[in-house]
Amino acid sequence: MNAHLQPTGSAYFLTQETQQAERHTLSVLVDNEPGILARVVGLFSARGYNIESLTVSETEHDRRLSRITVVVVATPKVLVQIKTQLERLVPVHRVHDLTAEGAYLERELALIKVRGSGEHRAETLRLADAFRAHIVDATVESFVFEVTGKPEKIDSFIALMAPLGLVEVVRTGLAAIARGAEGM
Repeated sequence: MNAHLQPTGSAYFLTQETQQAERHTLSVLVDNEPGILARVVGLFSARGYNIESLTVSETEHDRRLSRITVVVVATPKVLVQIKTQLERLVPVHRVHDLTAEGAYLERELALIKVRGSGEHRAETLRLADAFRAHIVDATVESFVFEVTGKPEKIDSFIALMAPLGLVEVVRTGLAAIARGAEGM
């Protein structure tokens, strides 16, 4: 008998799951009605699924539709469960796994407050310029920068600001859209 197929006292060793959790961006088109966000979030929390990022806004005013963008880290099996359960909710029109469906764009916005004086102030401004961060507020003691881009870019900017006097960070969460001519 092969060493990796030796029984462990149970036949269940034959079906051990070795699926890796992956990051997926889901785009969910829903009716813009009271309570829908609570229902979607409740679906995740009731089953113990963690949401890494969540954004929601009305996208089609005349049809009263909103788009919820949810970023989750899940195994393929759990991801199928999430999508199936979302599709069962009555006010949900469509669920798209942008990660699995092909090329898509993702962006996030962050407001980052940094204390700055003396030589740290000049270094803060130099780094902000390199990241194309916009100054949206400035005092003699601090700056508030607006940074947009992929989450990794924002993470890098925050990491560089930490030793220079990072005070506070506010992030919007991910906004994502599929590439190409087709809509949702």
